[in-house]
Amino acid sequence: MSDSVNHPAHYTGGDIECIDAIKAACGEHYEGYLQGNAMKYLWRYRLKGRPYEDLQKAAWYVARLAEEVKGE
Repeated sequence: MSDSVNHPAHYTGGDIECIDAIKAACGEHYEGYLQGNAMKYLWRYRLKGRPYEDLQKAAWYVARLAEEVKGE
């Protein structure tokens, strides 16, 4: 069963998840990417018909950002 919040099947190509490729490509700007995605999901969570799922996705990006900051 696909986990549409934590590991969407459509975000994995081969052995690497899209988020890991984005981290490698963004370098020092990765935290901004995470913050922007959290904001995006918070901004539109009532507009797409799946508010709970979008709030979970926002929380996922915030948690990932917290891990990045913690690791500094």
